[in-house]
Amino acid sequence: MKVLKFGGTSVGTVASLTNVKEIIDALDEPAIVVVSALGGLTDRLIATAKSSAEGKEDYVEEMNVISSRHYDIIDALIPNSRREGIRAEISALLKELGDIFKGLSLIRSLPERTLDLVVSFGERMSSIIVAGILNDAQHHNSLNFMRTERWFNKDIADRQLTDSLIKKEFPLPLTRHCVMGGFISRDRDTNEITNLGRGGSDYSAALVAAALEADELEIWTDVDGFLTTDPRIVKNVKLIPSMTFVESMELCSYGAKVIYPPTIYPVFHKNIPIRILNTFNPSAPGTYICDANNGIPCVRGVSSLGNNALITISGSLATNVAEINTRAYNALSRNGIGVLLVGQPEHGTDFSIVVPSSDLEKGVRLFQSEFSQELREEEVASIEGKPDMTIIAIVGEGIKKISGLGPRLVNTLWRNGIEVKSVSDGASETTIAIVVKKDDAAKALALIHESAIERS
Repeated sequence: MKVLKFGGTSVGTVASLTNVKEIIDALDEPAIVVVSALGGLTDRLIATAKSSAEGKEDYVEEMNVISSRHYDIIDALIPNSRREGIRAEISALLKELGDIFKGLSLIRSLPERTLDLVVSFGERMSSIIVAGILNDAQHHNSLNFMRTERWFNKDIADRQLTDSLIKKEFPLPLTRHCVMGGFISRDRDTNEITNLGRGGSDYSAALVAAALEADELEIWTDVDGFLTTDPRIVKNVKLIPSMTFVESMELCSYGAKVIYPPTIYPVFHKNIPIRILNTFNPSAPGTYICDANNGIPCVRGVSSLGNNALITISGSLATNVAEINTRAYNALSRNGIGVLLVGQPEHGTDFSIVVPSSDLEKGVRLFQSEFSQELREEEVASIEGKPDMTIIAIVGEGIKKISGLGPRLVNTLWRNGIEVKSVSDGASETTIAIVVKKDDAAKALALIHESAIERS
C-alpha cells in the first residue's frame, strides 16, 4: 500500500487535477491520497482573514473569487452523478467561511485559533473535490484522526494518539482509494481546529505512512525531484536519482525546498522509502530516498540558506571549545533561539555561531550577559554580530572523508574574491557548511557546485 501526497500546485487547476486523476487511476491497488489546499489558497485565506480583522469588507469580493475557483473545478471534473452532492458540501463550507470573515470584520480581532480555523477550509474543500473526481474513492475528514498537543506555545503532532486513530480510520487492506486533507488537525485536549504548520501536508502524509507501515510514500510536486542545486541560480544542475534519508534531511534543512524537513523523520524510523515525483511530468523517474548507501563518499548536492546572522566571540576563552560551546548553546536555547551552525574559527581565538537574522540582537545581548565576567576579565575580547549571512551546505554521506574537500572549496572561494566568514565544525559526517555574505551567496553557490559536482 502506498501513500501519495499532492501539493498545492498539483491540485491548483483543472489541468493539474486531470494529471492527478490519471496518476491515481494508474495505480495497481488502492492507496491513501493526501492533498493540500488549491495552490495559493492558504496565503489568500490568511490575507483575507487579516484584512477582515482590520474592519475591511473586501472579503466579499475575495469570497466570490474563492467560490468561483472551486465551483469551476467541480463543474469541469466531477461527473454529473456526483456533482450536485459535492457542490452542496462545498457550498456549506464556503458559507461558513464567509460568515467567519464577516464576524472578523465586526469584532476587529483575529485570535490564533480563529486563523487556524480559517486556513483549515482549504484542505477541507480540496480533499472533498479530489475524492469526487476519482472513480472509486472515499473521503476521510482529517479532523477526525489528526491530533496535536501544545508544546512551548506551538502545536505539534501527538504521535501516539494520532497513530492509533489513523489505524482505526484506515483498516487494512484498503478496498478503495482514500482521500484526506493534509495540514489540518485538532487539539487533543480542547478539540479546537489546529494545523501542523506550513509544509504540514507532507508531514501528515508521513504520519499516515508510518502509522500504517506503507510500502512507500510518494510526494508529488512540480519538480522532477531533488536537483544538485538551485536551478534558478546555477545552470548545469543534475537530477539526483537516489539519496539517503540523512542526505535529504540535510539538503532540506539548509534550504532545498523540495519537501518539508520533518516529513522525513516518521518514515525514516520505519525505513519506508520516499519517492519525489513530478505531477506535470509523471514519466520522470524522480528521486528515490531510502536508507541504503553504497558506502562511497561523494557530494550529492549543494543548497543554501539565507537570512542568517553570525555571532563571533573573540578572546582566549574561545580556545576552550567545550566550555564555550556548551554555554553558548544553553544561553540561546533557554531563550528560544535555534542554532543553525557552529563555525570553525577563522582564527584560533574566535568562536562563531549562526542564528536566524531576526535573533541577532537578542543573541548578542544574551552572550554579553552569559560571558559578562569573562568580558570584564578580558578572557573575551569582543562579541560581534554580523547580519546578512548565507550558509552554503555541501551534502553527501561521508564527504568529510574526501581528502582535502573542505579546504579546496574554501580556497576556490578565496581565489574568486569571496570572503569565507566561517566553516562548519560539527559532528555530522554528511555536511560541510560554509558561511559567506549574502551578496556573495549566488556566486559562491555556483563556484562550489562547479568544483564539487560538475568536475566530479
